[in-house]
Amino acid sequence: MAGYRILVVDDHKNTRDLLKLRLGQEGFEVLVAEDGSAGLAAAASEKPDAILLDWMMPGIDGLQVLLELKHKDATKDIPVFMFTTRGKANDVETAIANGATGYFTKPVDPKDVGRELNRRLGST
Repeated sequence: MAGYRILVVDDHKNTRDLLKLRLGQEGFEVLVAEDGSAGLAAAASEKPDAILLDWMMPGIDGLQVLLELKHKDATKDIPVFMFTTRGKANDVETAIANGATGYFTKPVDPKDVGRELNRRLGST
């Protein structure tokens, strides 16, 4: 069952808009941030149930955002799912080793993302 608050951190407006629309249709409340700095601020203030985090962003990249999220008491327990075009095995391993809960390689159907979020968040 949806109803979870999801923060999407991605520098591409089209990606943010698509996920907000499609996950919203699945019953999620979707918050968006356009870069790593905004994502860190939103995570701390909004306390989402999960974060979808792009890796390759200008400024603070997604891996650095992940590290900062996992080292702050206020955000360390929020599940973070990388949502990126980086799909090599070592990228996935690096993200998981640094605290990511899951990994989506773009392009991916937002319905599949919604199903996986419901599955993973429902088991926490």
